[in-house]
Amino acid sequence: MTAPTAPAPVTATGALRLFSAERIDAGEAAAHPEAVEILAWARRFLTTAHPDLGRSGPVCPYTQPSLRRGLFHIAVATGDGDGGGDLPALVVELRARYDALLAELTEESDRELLTVLLVLPDLDPADSTALDEAQRKAKDEFVEQGLMIGQFHPVCEEPGLWNRSFRPLRAPVPLLAVRKLLVFDLPFLTGDETHLNHYLARFAPEVPARIRDQLVTSVRAHQRSAA
Repeated sequence: MTAPTAPAPVTATGALRLFSAERIDAGEAAAHPEAVEILAWARRFLTTAHPDLGRSGPVCPYTQPSLRRGLFHIAVATGDGDGGGDLPALVVELRARYDALLAELTEESDRELLTVLLVLPDLDPADSTALDEAQRKAKDEFVEQGLMIGQFHPVCEEPGLWNRSFRPLRAPVPLLAVRKLLVFDLPFLTGDETHLNHYLARFAPEVPARIRDQLVTSVRAHQRSAA
């Protein structure tokens, strides 16, 4: 496993300004306090256990390894009040930034941990409708191409997988998160037949037994609910 030789530089083209966690720690995102806030939230919330999570371990098992390997990045939408005004265009640029970072990595273990969060400070923190819709529309293409895209928001109502009363996708600032699609992401995809088909086309030969059991259980539950 080969670590990146240096923290990724700040990128400031287009409508996004991209910072590595290391650059934020060095004070280079001082003009974007929402990036500093989200990095602190990720360390405080995503990397730790929560009593309402419904399982052991951190809320997100990928965040701490990503931070440790220097592969955790935060982008901020900037310029002319466009911090969320043209979400489809921002998603396209987010994907381009992710792909550029991915192209620099040679180790598959690093590629799996690469994470980019797009902070959208101009979105209404009390209404996640636009963000949910943008994520829903983007997810089809992202999953087909082997990526996951998730939305986080102060009022996000998406329930946890192990405790339906827990709200793991609530963040202090609206944001989108992108990382590689992994074999363990099956529970996030079983509710959509197209997503499930893309997952199976990519992972079917290597699906572990416990993941196959999750698939069977989920499909049976879906069939019962549809009956």
